[in-house]
Amino acid sequence: MKLLQQALLILAFLATPAYAADNPALSSANDLVLKGDAKCTACHDESDSPKLLSIGKTKHGTRADGRTPTCTSCHGASDAHADSKTQVRPAPDRTFTKRSKTPVAERNAACLTCHSGTSRMFWAGSIHEQQAVACTSCHVVHNAHDKVRDKLTQQETCFTCHKEKRAEINRPSRHPVKEGKVTCSDCHNPHGSAGPKLMVRDTVVDTCYACHADKRGPFLWSHQPVTEDCGICHNPHGTTTPKMLKQRMPFLCQECHEPGSHQGLAPSVDGKAPLIQREATSGRSCVNCHTAIHGGNSPANSSMVRSLTH
Repeated sequence: MKLLQQALLILAFLATPAYAADNPALSSANDLVLKGDAKCTACHDESDSPKLLSIGKTKHGTRADGRTPTCTSCHGASDAHADSKTQVRPAPDRTFTKRSKTPVAERNAACLTCHSGTSRMFWAGSIHEQQAVACTSCHVVHNAHDKVRDKLTQQETCFTCHKEKRAEINRPSRHPVKEGKVTCSDCHNPHGSAGPKLMVRDTVVDTCYACHADKRGPFLWSHQPVTEDCGICHNPHGTTTPKMLKQRMPFLCQECHEPGSHQGLAPSVDGKAPLIQREATSGRSCVNCHTAIHGGNSPANSSMVRSLTH
């Protein structure tokens, strides 16, 4: 009985306003999701549409993480919104909806307060920043499933603006984007990069080498377009020709190699005929002879032609 009396005295002491004021963990007992969110959850509950309290199922709702922001960290103090007694409340200090009157730069500043550096260190000056793209144009913060962070659904978010790429990934020769094996962010960093076209690495070829390491070399003989830009010959988003080539051979090769410089002829083909006609007549492709088109190491193979001496 004595122990029970002592326990009741301790509970009574802990329940006093003075003790609660000195202990935020107790003063925020009415918080539903995040520490200090009682100011907002007094009105916003599970019946909201959209369901704002779903943020508790995301990284932004991890109470054990000291970096987790509160509602006011993103939306501002919003006293006029919270204290209003009118039926139509004024908007919070900072909103993130599509029709928000908050400037995009101010909205993004709320995110960059925590999400800066690493993969976002080149955001300032990037094409998306220059085009006033808001973080919430791509990301959904209150939802447990952020489509742009899912390999199977990320491209749908990107296609909202990059509509021409939707058609390209449905062409016969393409990367397995629809299957979720490759996604836009595997090659591009939407938050900005030091390379061209928002490449995740400094150059296009270095980005391609991340998967196609066999094309890296170094080779004794290198094909110049390979070391310059893979996109000279290939369209990585998809084409109607094999191997994602921009054109069929020999038309693709003849963009750089003029017909008069060709040294080899197939038997029974008129040597005076243009190369394009000779290729079509003999049914050949340039890579039937030039097999090491990306580069080779044969000392007798300066033109990247397979050896015919053995």
